Amino acid sequence: MAELQSLRLYNTLTRRKEEFVPLDAQNVRMYVCGPTVYDYAHIGNARPVIVFDVLFRLLRHVYGADHVKYVRNITDVDDKINARAADEGVSIRELTERTAKQFHEDIAALGVLPPTVEPRATEHIEEMKTLIEALVANGHAYAAEGHVLFDVPSMPDYGKLSNRTLDEMAAGARVEVAPYKKDPMDFVLWKPSKPGEPSWPSPAGIAEPGRPGWHIECSAMAGKHLGDVFDIHGGGIDLVFPHHENEIAQSRCAHGSQVMARYWLHNGFLQVEGEKMSKSLGNFITIHDLLQEWSGEVVRFNMLRTHYRQPIDWTRKALEESKATLDRWGEISDRIGGALQKDCMPDGAVLDALKDDLNTPLAIARLHELAKDARSGDSASGEKWLASAALMGFDVARWHAPVQSADLVEVTDPDLAVRVNTLVAQRGEARKAKNFKEADRIRDELAASGVILKDAKDTATGEIVTTWELAR
Repeated sequence: MAELQSLRLYNTLTRRKEEFVPLDAQNVRMYVCGPTVYDYAHIGNARPVIVFDVLFRLLRHVYGADHVKYVRNITDVDDKINARAADEGVSIRELTERTAKQFHEDIAALGVLPPTVEPRATEHIEEMKTLIEALVANGHAYAAEGHVLFDVPSMPDYGKLSNRTLDEMAAGARVEVAPYKKDPMDFVLWKPSKPGEPSWPSPAGIAEPGRPGWHIECSAMAGKHLGDVFDIHGGGIDLVFPHHENEIAQSRCAHGSQVMARYWLHNGFLQVEGEKMSKSLGNFITIHDLLQEWSGEVVRFNMLRTHYRQPIDWTRKALEESKATLDRWGEISDRIGGALQKDCMPDGAVLDALKDDLNTPLAIARLHELAKDARSGDSASGEKWLASAALMGFDVARWHAPVQSADLVEVTDPDLAVRVNTLVAQRGEARKAKNFKEADRIRDELAASGVILKDAKDTATGEIVTTWELAR
C-alpha cells in the first residue's frame, strides 16, 4: 500500500475543510449519485463523474487500489423514464438499457475509471422495502392513501446538511401539496404505480402495489454496498436539498445512526457561455454531442481547470485553450518519448495540490511547470509530469501534437492577452484590499490556463508589480 498521506476535504456537513480520516483505512468507502437513464447525459452530469473519478484515483494512490470501494448508482425507475418510454413507444427496459450503454460509452471517452460497484435501483427493491418497513416500525414513516411517506417533523435535526430550518425549507421548496400528508414537507418513500408503469408489492403490504420514491433508492443502495455508515458521499450541489437531505433522514432514522456518511462533497454548478444551460435557450449540451468535436481528454482537462466547488462557465474559448495546452503537451511528450514507466511516481507538489481538497487548478499549474522543464531536457521532471498526469486521469498517449511549433512562446492571441491582463489587474486590486482568498483564486485560475505570474517589488515605489508569461 502507498504511504499514508494527509488529505483534506471540504465537508458540506460541517462547512469546513477537514482532515480525511477513514473509518477503516483497509476499506475506504465512497458513494456518488449516478445518472437517471432516460436520455443522453449532459455536460453538467459529466462534472461529478470527472471530479469524483479524480478523488477515486487519489484515494487509490493513498490507500491502495484494493482498499477503496467506489459505488456509483444507476437510477432505472423514475417518472422521467416512464414518460420518455411512453413517448418513444418502447419498453422501459429497452430505454434504460440503451441510455445506460450510451452513458458508459460517453464517460469512457472522458478517461473515467469504472466504479467498484454500479448498482441499479430495480435490483434493490427488496432493500428499499426493508428500509421503509424499519422507518414505519420506529415511527418515522406512515402509510396514507396507498403511499408511504417519511414523517419529517419526527427528525429534530432534519435540515442539518443544507443548514436550513424546517420553516425555511418549507418556504423555499416546491413541495407537493397532498391531503394525505401530515406535514407539507413529508416526502414519498413509496407510491402507487399507474397502469403500464413498473410495480412491486408494497412494503409489508401496508400500501398499494407500486414503486419506490427517488430518495429511498440511494439510501438502500448505499447501505447495501457500503454499510449503515461510510466515509464519503458525493454529488452535485443541486442535490444537497432535497435529495441528500432526505437520504440522510431515511438512513439515520432507519439505522439509528448519528450520520450516514462522515464527509459530504459537492461540486459547483455549471453554466454555458455565461447562461444557465437549458433546452429553451438552445445551449443544452450533451457529453455525446461534445465528443463529436472535442476529444475526451480536452473535455476532462477543461473541466479540471476550475476547482470542483466553484461554479464553472463552460465556453468554447476555454475549450480551445484546453486543446491548445494538450497540443503543446503532446509535442513535448513526443519529444521526450512519452511512455509512462510503471515505476514512475507522481510529483509531490501535484499530490499536495490534490490532497488539498482536490485543488486541480493548482495541480495543473504544476503540470505546466513540469512540462516546461521536461521540454528543456529534464528527464526527471518529464517522468514526474507523465506520472502526475496519469494520476489525474490523463492518458498521454491520447494527446495530439500541434501543427504549430511549440517553440513559439510569445502571445499570439490578443483576446487571451486582454483576458489575462484584466485578471491580473483584478488580482492586484484584491491584494490591495487584503482579499487574499480572491487573489489566490485568480492566480490559480490563471495557472490552470498555463499563465505563470511573477510578483516583484518596484525598488522606486515599493509597490508590487506583477508580470506574466505562458508556460510552454
